[in-house]
Amino acid sequence: MRGIGPDAWSGLVVLLLCCATGTPVLFSGADTRIPKAMWLALFAMLLVCFVAAALCHQRRPLPARLSYSLGVVLGWGIVLTSPDAGWLPILLVFIAAMSAYLLPPWAGPVVIVLNSVVIATTFSLVGGVAADIAIGTLLYLLIQAASLLSTIAILREQRMRRELAQAHVELRAASVVLADSARAHERLRIARELHDLVGHQLTALTLELEVARHHDGAGARPHVERANRVARELLDDVRTTVGQLRADAPDLRESLASVVSGIPGLDISVEIDDDVQTTEEQTMTLIRVVQEIVTNTIRHADATRLRIVIERRPDDTVRLTSADDGRGASRIVPGNGLRGLAERVGAMGGDVRLDGSDGFRVTAWMPA
Repeated sequence: MRGIGPDAWSGLVVLLLCCATGTPVLFSGADTRIPKAMWLALFAMLLVCFVAAALCHQRRPLPARLSYSLGVVLGWGIVLTSPDAGWLPILLVFIAAMSAYLLPPWAGPVVIVLNSVVIATTFSLVGGVAADIAIGTLLYLLIQAASLLSTIAILREQRMRRELAQAHVELRAASVVLADSARAHERLRIARELHDLVGHQLTALTLELEVARHHDGAGARPHVERANRVARELLDDVRTTVGQLRADAPDLRESLASVVSGIPGLDISVEIDDDVQTTEEQTMTLIRVVQEIVTNTIRHADATRLRIVIERRPDDTVRLTSADDGRGASRIVPGNGLRGLAERVGAMGGDVRLDGSDGFRVTAWMPA
């Protein structure tokens, strides 16, 4: 089960503070310009709108914005109908800060200006002098601006951390692929040199000894035959070495461990069965698949844990399964990354299945 993160705790604290701003009306007998039961109903609706907007702003942005807009209007009504409720205008500070999550950048200052008008009107309703109204309005305006700017800075830092983590994954994957490509080219170079130099020389030696074996000289015959046998064995060893150099694939475990290591804010575990054996091309495909899965998890899932399992199935296929503890997706619309992932696996004769009902789950398989 996914733990409660700092964002959830901060949201809970803000909700409690919003509830606390209504306590003067509940316990100190502050007057309201409308029936108190109606005022309390409006206050409860405001809290519901806040919670709904906070819960929906990532999955369903339009309903979240509608809930927030209704909450803004309710906040104005609540403050205007209870001008004697002390610190109740703090509600409008929270409303201004929430705009950074839900509205375009230009809308936040507009909300602050409108909130300031409501606050000035509220101060005038209690008979304050012009200087006190101006000072109080200016104070709340500055608090709103500071709250909005702080929230924007936090969101920007979170976005930059996600981008940094994504760049980290891409860089590690690229370095692994580059290193494996360099090793592959080196293996091919050595294989060619062995074949061209040693292989040809041993073949010529074998032919020469074969001719010498048919010449006279009984005493030399056993030595010539032994030399012939050694030469043939050396030739077989060279061919075997060349074949191994061409067939060797980069180590899958080391490559994937390098790709997923050091990702901030995301606990990644990779489990690979001992009987999983992959070719170089399959290893490169799995590296790219894992890279795309990790990148998508960082960018979209809002997850804290990601588990990746690679196993060999009884039907002689290699299957990769990944699951995170993020928010999932009720409707999956594959982007370029997921389409590229499916194309890579499809090119290896496999397929991909996506599931966003409980976190986000990717299942990919290909012939072993």
